Amino acid sequence: MSSRRIPLSISITVVVLLTWATSNRPIAAESELPARLTDQAFWQLSGMLSEPDGTFQSDNLLSNELVFGRIVPDLESHAGPGGVYLGVGPEQNFTYIAAMEPRIAFITDIRRGNLQLQLMYKALFELSADRADFVSRLFTKKRPAGLTRTTTATELMNAYWDEFSSDEAAYNANLQAILTTLTRTHNLPLTQEDLDGIARVYRAFYWYGPAMNYSASVQLGLSGVGRGTTYWDLMTQVDPTGQSVAYLGSEERFAFVKELERRNLIVPVVGNFSGPKALRAVGDYLRSHGATVSAFYVSNVESYLVRDGSWPAFCANVATLPLDDQSVFIRPSGAAVTVISTPASSHYMGQSGDPSLPPGFGLVPMAPEVRSCNGGL
Repeated sequence: MSSRRIPLSISITVVVLLTWATSNRPIAAESELPARLTDQAFWQLSGMLSEPDGTFQSDNLLSNELVFGRIVPDLESHAGPGGVYLGVGPEQNFTYIAAMEPRIAFITDIRRGNLQLQLMYKALFELSADRADFVSRLFTKKRPAGLTRTTTATELMNAYWDEFSSDEAAYNANLQAILTTLTRTHNLPLTQEDLDGIARVYRAFYWYGPAMNYSASVQLGLSGVGRGTTYWDLMTQVDPTGQSVAYLGSEERFAFVKELERRNLIVPVVGNFSGPKALRAVGDYLRSHGATVSAFYVSNVESYLVRDGSWPAFCANVATLPLDDQSVFIRPSGAAVTVISTPASSHYMGQSGDPSLPPGFGLVPMAPEVRSCNGGL
């Protein structure tokens, strides 16, 4: 899969970020986004964009949305390579990133636990030569024989489903490799809290394996396996033509995400969608580099914001992002709000006539929907 990449001086990026940090104001506009971030710039950017740690009803180690077959083809045809991706939550972001091939991605979640999970994934992507190596490390299972570049996602996940987990020594070696990659290869100054958090998350993947579902928890309860959408289910989704669409669906999809991670361009951010800083700070960074948001995956977060009365603040935050007519929400759960008369009540890609889909499902234009929000809290 191809993408357009235009290099930018690393030294300029670091100076610009440091200037922004000290002035606490949007930095002077640059002509383009960086082709990579230094380790220092990556960690500074994540910290500068973030808000204090928040809480959620679950550890959210795994998504449960079986919608890739409907959304990914539309996203691939709508969002060309080289754009900007915003998202929330765990691994589903990698599938959308692989589909649209952005130049940079920001994953903003209310919990610092999600940042720790994203750092675990970052290290695993970089340590793994291919999909089979990645799944081997993710679940601490020995790589089965016969897996190749052309192995399908179903064959890949079946092979690891049937493989026994490795012993405690193998788990500890894998965990140490993750932490070494983050703290020595990248020299990230992780706190002991973050190191412990990464270890808890990785232990959960070892405990549950590919049978894990949305209920999986760092507390290692039994509800995280059995009924519910599993990692196997998520990775074996196909489009209407039978083509795999998940990030483990092909070596090309996996390799794109791996390369973006290697260049420090998947940036984890701690922040509440309706909070005072995170989304606005991401917007300031993008605006300072002359970039606009291509797609914003919101999962079902808006339903929680409606419930607690903070959706107007979220709408105001989104209104401050640099958008254009092509900027879209990715809404796998449909629209949570119908108070605004906009295209939010129908599908962007013309599928609103499908009665099996909720109103506002799929790709929905952002700019018209937030036009009535004044951008203030």
